[in-house]
Amino acid sequence: MIAFARAGLFGLACLASLASAIPSSSAAGYPDRPVRWLIGFPAGGPVDTVARIMSQALSEHLGQQFVVENRAGSGGNIATEAGINATPDGYTLMFSGANNAISASLYKKLPFDFIRDTVPVAFFAEVPNLLVVSNALPVKTVQELIDYCKQNPGKLSYASSGNGTTLHMSAELFKAMTKCDMLHVPYRGSAAAFPDVISNKVQLIFDNLPTAMAQAQSGSVRALGVTSPQRWPSLPDVPAVAETVPGYEAFVFYGLSAPKGTPPEIVKTLNKAVNEVLKDPKVIARFATLGGVPQPMTPAGYGKLIADETEKWRKVVAFAGVSVE
Repeated sequence: MIAFARAGLFGLACLASLASAIPSSSAAGYPDRPVRWLIGFPAGGPVDTVARIMSQALSEHLGQQFVVENRAGSGGNIATEAGINATPDGYTLMFSGANNAISASLYKKLPFDFIRDTVPVAFFAEVPNLLVVSNALPVKTVQELIDYCKQNPGKLSYASSGNGTTLHMSAELFKAMTKCDMLHVPYRGSAAAFPDVISNKVQLIFDNLPTAMAQAQSGSVRALGVTSPQRWPSLPDVPAVAETVPGYEAFVFYGLSAPKGTPPEIVKTLNKAVNEVLKDPKVIARFATLGGVPQPMTPAGYGKLIADETEKWRKVVAFAGVSVE
């Protein structure tokens, strides 16, 4: 009887110890205080804009403030590392996206493994890039660009907003699939690159849809194709690159992740809230101004997308032979 009592007391002590190791957040009342949301890019950019659209909508929907905290640098990896090292209680979240899929193979020495160390929470939307060329370049279709490139190997150059960005990787994927020989010219952002594209110092760029679309609609450059698998709703008259290069697909995606160990109930609460917010006509309209289409998704579905994109860009990074220390 005494041995049994001691065993029972030992068991209770173990349970108490385990309970103290679990984050104190109550999933049932979540969130009951402001939620910090780490963004790896500067204020005012497209990532920050999407984050603020969603943080405002989630704040209204869940009744607690979702506070955007910009920690720019290292391709978004500074914010990612801070998020991974935070207490997994649902009160520190991470904006996640294409940069995480690319960084996994682009950076030689990351102090984390994004897929291993995070939990996928929810997907927001995807936005394709737009292939535009200088008006001085004598091509009007993707096929004509490929033909011209092969007839003039090494004479074309393309701009990007820096090594390892989706602009850079979109072009490298195009090179890999078409066997085109083009020179990469990185800039400090696409805004700095466009004057040289317009003047034909560099001949083309795969830029984020809103910026490139504005330049094309002004007549400064010529749009040849979107990087989505099919034509994009906001540009129905512009072909998809995939119509000429079957299987080609490259896009920026936006979503929400949490540190590994975040309680499943909190992940479920957040996923449900995000998916409900994405159906709000006001949110849909705001995404439309960015060229994006909101898409509700389960945590598992978002996790698969991240894994698939990570593997795809690993192959492209290897083909391009680029890396960052």
